[in-house]
Amino acid sequence: MTAVRALRDLRAWLQLMRFSLVGAGGYVVNLAVFALVVHGGGGHRAAAVAAFLVAVTNNFLWNRRWTFVGARDGHAGFQAARFLVVSVAAFLFSLGILELLVVEANVAELTAQAVAIVSATPLSFLGNRLWSFRS
Repeated sequence: MTAVRALRDLRAWLQLMRFSLVGAGGYVVNLAVFALVVHGGGGHRAAAVAAFLVAVTNNFLWNRRWTFVGARDGHAGFQAARFLVVSVAAFLFSLGILELLVVEANVAELTAQAVAIVSATPLSFLGNRLWSFRS
């Protein structure tokens, strides 16, 4: 599919909207877990890992069920493995951003986490649309 055709694909825009709504829920879950771990004495790295593990489970279930509707016919185990690979790649990218913001730029941990998650969202959407849940 050419880039121009992809931009005209209404289904892709609807998926992006649903992905964004699921992501917004995952974003809230992620930040809540992150804040709990940081305020409980864990560092920003441990908090990021804990938040990732909770949010990735939430996001997989909702994306498979609602965002990528045609994917429900696929094998859930294969999709989960692919989703995890994409999510780990996006997580590592966001962890790098988090580390730069907290250590180098002295940004508050929760604010840095919020920015890091948003920065990794396009990578996550493309990976999941093109590989994890492709129909």
